[in-house]
Amino acid sequence: MDKWFNSKWFVRGVSLAFAILLYVFVFFETTSIQSNQSRVPSATNAVQVLEQVPVDIRMDSDKYVVSGVPDHVTVTLEGPNSVLIPAARQQNFTVFVDLTDLEEGNHEVDIEYEKLPDDLNIYIEPKTISIGIEERASAEFPVELEYINIEELPFGYELGDITIDPETITVTSSRSLIDQIAIVKVFVDVEGLTESINKREVPVNVYDSQGNGLDIRTEPERVVISVNIDNPSKEVNVTVETINELPEGLEIENMTVDRETVEVFASSDLLEELDEVQTEPIDLSEITSSGPVTVKLATPEDVSIEGEEVTVTLELTQTKIFEDLDINIENLGEEELVDLSDEASTNILTIIGDESIVKELTEEDFNLYIDVEGLGVGEHLVPILIDGPEDVLDDLETELENEEITIIIS
Repeated sequence: MDKWFNSKWFVRGVSLAFAILLYVFVFFETTSIQSNQSRVPSATNAVQVLEQVPVDIRMDSDKYVVSGVPDHVTVTLEGPNSVLIPAARQQNFTVFVDLTDLEEGNHEVDIEYEKLPDDLNIYIEPKTISIGIEERASAEFPVELEYINIEELPFGYELGDITIDPETITVTSSRSLIDQIAIVKVFVDVEGLTESINKREVPVNVYDSQGNGLDIRTEPERVVISVNIDNPSKEVNVTVETINELPEGLEIENMTVDRETVEVFASSDLLEELDEVQTEPIDLSEITSSGPVTVKLATPEDVSIEGEEVTVTLELTQTKIFEDLDINIENLGEEELVDLSDEASTNILTIIGDESIVKELTEEDFNLYIDVEGLGVGEHLVPILIDGPEDVLDDLETELENEEITIIIS
């Protein structure tokens, strides 16, 4: 080994080898730095990042459709401010994918650009994308309308006729995607809705058989809908319901309602079966006089009524019986005598009439009598007459147990 280091040719060879290695290292390091500089913005240049730059697709769109191409990409521009700022502001360059020479199938393609000034460098993210090309197909689908929050539709309102314009839409896409389409829908929120919808524009939604939304373009993308909101109503009769009996001596002469009919609101099906609305029962055992009674209406389920109460006016008649009223004799001559049996000397008077009048009457208000004027001596059959308050007697019905009696004048 010492001999080698003492040899000048050995030392020269080793030195030459080190020189070659050093050259190779410096060469590749410089190349690497230059390569990185082509991909990483230089510190000496300005940088501008542009978001949401649209991507053009170049292909035979009449024959094929493509999936996997992003609508937008992020573009970073690097270069002198004098060139960079106008280019970033105007964005007069184009970012695109060129698929013109590709057939059906899956492909890896680069996103390209053009019309960019030579003084600028461009970095696109993503640079490479995976795309699928399929044959273009078209199909028509009917548009269905689905209501949202239908349980929140105000009480008494119902959904009527609907119109959708147009009633069908066209989907143009790949055959495989079109085959996934199960239903095309538009949605209308009817919560709190009391007025009809007139020509509202709504977006079209496309779903597969599992109810998953499909990101697919339709023609048109929106349709116009109109929905009638109805509030069906009907005039029906009011029927007064009663329970129990009036107190003894009272009868209902007449009963009237301030509203003989009311307007009811319900679904059309319910209205067809509804002919009357009853009141809550009036307990007659608690009624002691004529007059108005306010009573609630018995509203059927799923029905609303304009006004919850009615006023029922009761006109009562009262029957009052006066027993053992004495029968008086009038126009008897001074020398005449009238013979009455004990049984015929009294009578029973029944008074029937307006409760408000009858309840105030007493037996002192009536006088039972016979008129013997002009009758001679002998046996006679005479009527029993009634005398009472002049202002009410004509309005009362009176009944006597015995309307006539037999008398003997001597």
